[in-house]
Amino acid sequence: MIHPTALISSDVDLGQGVEVGPFAVIEGPGRIGDESIIEGHAVLKPHVYLGQRNRVHPTAVLGGLPQDLSFHPAMVTRLEIGDDNIFREGVTISRATREGEATRIGSGNYFMNHSHLGHDGVMGDHNILASGATLGGHTEVGDRVFFGGGAMVHQFCRIGSYAILQGLAGINKDVMPFALVGGRPGKHYRLNLIGLRRAGIEGDRLKAVSAAFRRLRARQDLEGLPDTEELKYLRAFLASSSRRGGLLGFIDVATRDGD
Repeated sequence: MIHPTALISSDVDLGQGVEVGPFAVIEGPGRIGDESIIEGHAVLKPHVYLGQRNRVHPTAVLGGLPQDLSFHPAMVTRLEIGDDNIFREGVTISRATREGEATRIGSGNYFMNHSHLGHDGVMGDHNILASGATLGGHTEVGDRVFFGGGAMVHQFCRIGSYAILQGLAGINKDVMPFALVGGRPGKHYRLNLIGLRRAGIEGDRLKAVSAAFRRLRARQDLEGLPDTEELKYLRAFLASSSRRGGLLGFIDVATRDGD
């Protein structure tokens, strides 16, 4: 299932059932997992490692050099991708900037056309980036986040799981888990109730998240609230160090390192 016009380096490991379309370019070393599809005119640069059943559409470029003036092209860094991801037309993902490190993407993510994940980014599972969404370098994204079209995220920001970013949002600080965020600069507005319910977070679990957000808005701690899976994650998010801090209009979850 390899088109005769495709260019594939000899040091690329192709799994079972891989399809490669016309004029696709796959540079090595690298790996394409079982049943993945690389469509015509897609480009995979060196040191890209794909899991199984990924699909890369025309003109997407995975593993390009980091857009960082301090990076030397001879450095060996990687782009590591899990299973069942979709990269639509014009998507760009950069590999990492530090020797031996990797930009990492989990499984089940959907990158719509011309979206971008910068160097050294870390992304979990089942996230959706609508058309033109752009994430700067060193961003950290949890699971099941929706990025609206044209949303822009500053480097080093953390985006908590189950958050939703409105289209054209300008994010220059961390986004709390479970929140709906929008505007420029971005602000938290309310819980992402639709996303939470779609994920099966209802009943007492949803009440616990709602209670936690009411306390945080009042600048109160979370002591005494139920120890649900969602609140364990929220507490860990709040306790983790941050380079950017909390969004305006909500709560400062941390200060910049060194402040």
